[in-house]
Amino acid sequence: MGYSFLITLREGLEAALILAIILGYLARTGHRQHWRPVWFGAGAAGGASLAAAVALHLLAVELPGRLQEAIEGIGMLLATAILTWMVFWMRAQSRTVGANLRARVDAALSTGSAAALALLAFTSVGREGLETALFLFAGGSTADSEALYWAGAAAGVGTASVIGAAVYSGSHRIPLRTFFTVTSLMLMVLAAGLLTNGLKELHEANILFGNLGPRAWDTYELLPDNSSFGRFLATLVGYDASPFLGQVVAYVAYLAVMPVLYLLTGPGEGSTAQPRAAARA
Repeated sequence: MGYSFLITLREGLEAALILAIILGYLARTGHRQHWRPVWFGAGAAGGASLAAAVALHLLAVELPGRLQEAIEGIGMLLATAILTWMVFWMRAQSRTVGANLRARVDAALSTGSAAALALLAFTSVGREGLETALFLFAGGSTADSEALYWAGAAAGVGTASVIGAAVYSGSHRIPLRTFFTVTSLMLMVLAAGLLTNGLKELHEANILFGNLGPRAWDTYELLPDNSSFGRFLATLVGYDASPFLGQVVAYVAYLAVMPVLYLLTGPGEGSTAQPRAAARA
């Protein structure tokens, strides 16, 4: 539940801020009448993302054992790569993302077509949604309870929506730089867990090149990884009661390098600006 909540909270807030910038800019420039196609595009993106998440989940359930392990392993490694890229991309682009969105709104308005604005909202929000679908698929195989897992995802979306609305309305100012820094570091822990779980899935599917080495330890008697708490930790931080040495090396190496690189990479100027303020620029 913690994994799915954090994923949808972070991705949902990014989508909410994108919408806030677009809607705020339209309001400031006297084009509030074009809000409807923006909401339509965002809603369509949300529906498509939900359909993608359900399709990926059903696909994994229906696949035979070895193939299921292979698909889940590939999905976990792909999610690790995208999560890592996303964190660094947001860090680097925080200064220009608002200006880029406003330029795209101007371009859409210049066409005189409501469909152009709907498409802008669809593609902008849809990217976040498809990333979310992949991340939820990647983490779902280690979840202890499907109901709690998806409840966490729904709670994350709801929380992100409330925060986004509060920020846009101006009723609250959120320290966005702090929020994104903290959640980015937390996402790296999730990514490290996905990395080590993905390697194990591919190893068990017999399609991993090379050998992961011997077992590093065995804490199954102390905390089984198929217990409720063990599966919770497996989803959240990649816990494995008897990991291979290669998994441990990959996990430690990732967490030793990526967070340091992230903190050494300074955020773009203006990254703490609230969406409403950004819309006025």
